[in-house]
Amino acid sequence: MSENGSKIWCRNLWKVFGPHPDAIIDSASDGSTKEQILEETGHVIAVKDVSFEVKENEIFVVMGLSGSGKSTLIRCINRLIEPTRGAVCIEGADIAQMNDAELRDLRRHKLSMVFQNFGLLPHRTVLDNVAFGLEVRGEGKKERHEKALQMLEQVGLKGWEKNRIHELSGGMQQRVGLARALASGAETLLMDEPFSALDPLIRRQMQDEFLNLHTTVKRTVIFITHDLTEALKLGDRIAIMRDGEIVQIGRPEEIVTKPADDYVSEFVRDVPMGKVLSAQTIMEQPATVVQSDQSIEDAIEAMRLKEGDWTFIIDGTGRVKGTLTLEDARAAVSRGLSRAGEAARSEFASTAPDVTLEQCLSLVTGESNIPVAVLDDERHLLGVITRPALFEAIQSDSTNGKQN
Repeated sequence: MSENGSKIWCRNLWKVFGPHPDAIIDSASDGSTKEQILEETGHVIAVKDVSFEVKENEIFVVMGLSGSGKSTLIRCINRLIEPTRGAVCIEGADIAQMNDAELRDLRRHKLSMVFQNFGLLPHRTVLDNVAFGLEVRGEGKKERHEKALQMLEQVGLKGWEKNRIHELSGGMQQRVGLARALASGAETLLMDEPFSALDPLIRRQMQDEFLNLHTTVKRTVIFITHDLTEALKLGDRIAIMRDGEIVQIGRPEEIVTKPADDYVSEFVRDVPMGKVLSAQTIMEQPATVVQSDQSIEDAIEAMRLKEGDWTFIIDGTGRVKGTLTLEDARAAVSRGLSRAGEAARSEFASTAPDVTLEQCLSLVTGESNIPVAVLDDERHLLGVITRPALFEAIQSDSTNGKQN
């Protein structure tokens, strides 16, 4: 692991195409624009002073339009393109200091790349395509075929191993490319617009399958795309590039609700908030929370003081045991019950903090005014989502979202 526990980090990375790149960097550092430098010197600044870190098992998406420098950046990371200046470290090792043998070893064992055009070998079977990287690094036929078969099963292509590439659809070919990258055992995947050549429906399916696969086959991923919707769907964090520079890095909801400048604002202007914002972004503290061993009279008094007609009941560790309405509390007293936990209803609507607001909509159907509980993995109460807050967030446009 490299500095600050990051899997990969880049520091002040530049790539300038032309005969005198170092001199151009000094000019660019003085404030000259990319267009001015191209017109005056003929040099192209593809990557300009880029710095970022990628955490272990994170999907880090680099998003930008054509010509923004994103594909050049990912090729600098594995030195398919030589950086002009700056540092790239992978698991603590500076790739600029690696000799050819060390670089080959890095690409064969620690980094795998998935390209937009799949990069498959048409004269080979699906199985041999997946096993190709293992063959290059000298593994025996039996061993590499066993690993390849395992990866084909994981990407949903079991039974297709003997087919030729031309017999597969575009989505299936992309699965072969992904299986080949996974078969190497590399802990880091570099993915350069891997789904952009696919039809929209197949593309969405591949995105879903990739996310599902990532939950079981943990990898650190740098994912390049020009599609903001794809970036928001896949990325744990997103870096937005423009003219070779990173203009903003943040979680999807940060990119949408707090754009760094007008360029990012224009990108996110029409993004549906409900597809991006998560439950934790609008959750509130519940009006009342009562311990399960408190008396029902205490629960009634707590609701009265807050002018409410419901409360959440928790145990001594903060885990939610249920909900209690004012009506149920009074009925429980008349039946002779004494503790709030005895009268609590164990069935209630709940969600995880990272679930999108759009997915939460189904939880507020019906007549109940008890809010949706936001729970962590151990059922501790983190907050609540009220019906009005959810509808307001869903219906608000991006401009309103930025004011939150």
